[in-house]
Amino acid sequence: MDSMHKISNKDKKNLLIEALSYIQKFKDKIIVIKYGGAAMVEEELKIHFAQDIVLLQSLGLRPVVVHGGGPEVSRAMKQLGQEVSFIDGLRVTSAENMRVAEMVLSGMLNKEIIAHLNTFSGKAVGVSGKDGHLIEAYKKIHTSGVDLGYVGGIQKTNPELLHVLLDKGFLPVISPIGLGVDGTTYNLNADTVASCIAVALNAHKIIFMTDVDGIMVDETLQPELTVGELRKLLEEGVIQGGMIPKAEAVLNSVSFGVPTAHIINGTDPHSVISELFTDKGIGTQVVS
Repeated sequence: MDSMHKISNKDKKNLLIEALSYIQKFKDKIIVIKYGGAAMVEEELKIHFAQDIVLLQSLGLRPVVVHGGGPEVSRAMKQLGQEVSFIDGLRVTSAENMRVAEMVLSGMLNKEIIAHLNTFSGKAVGVSGKDGHLIEAYKKIHTSGVDLGYVGGIQKTNPELLHVLLDKGFLPVISPIGLGVDGTTYNLNADTVASCIAVALNAHKIIFMTDVDGIMVDETLQPELTVGELRKLLEEGVIQGGMIPKAEAVLNSVSFGVPTAHIINGTDPHSVISELFTDKGIGTQVVS
């Protein structure tokens, strides 16, 4: 609030006019938000996120939240004495691991997010990829031949359930769990889930929340990139580590019809609102 007092009345009016133009432009549009990182851990950031998403809904936008929760899953596994191991960023998931992952993702975390959203008068409903045949999964095979267990890829996305919820004014919150045609439950990458959901829903935008400002080149934030420029950065190895799956999910989203994708820093309070309703935004925007 103190920082707002330092803004002149003229600047406040300009910010409001700027925001109103975007609100009108985005009305009735589906916006997919991949929620993860510190914004899912720090209590104050959880509250800011919930306020932002409920505000989007109240302004006539149609938000859909897809959440991760890898660190919380690992913590729960360790507490239960289970082994935690990764190969190229993919969690090796045994049957026992899978039960814990589903409990944490579809149970504890999903319901916590719903509680925060509904506390601020949202109409949030939790679903996993298993509900309504939302995500049909298959067993993912690692290139090395190592058995990853119950780690899945996405075969097909059926958005019918999400359309029903959105048309009735509900706010879907999706956990990254999928179901195979044989009834097997699979652990899915949340970035990939968010991308496939955005494409299936013909979303207007997709936003990936991270713990960094966006895509950096030589320590400089790239405010806007084309699909071609982003693909080149991936091929040249400029993008590394945890940003790789996000960049790949961004490429998938925009390549298959989502007009714009954004990578933003979720540790910045009210980052979703700042990215959507201001001219400059705060992160990296990727366009076709």
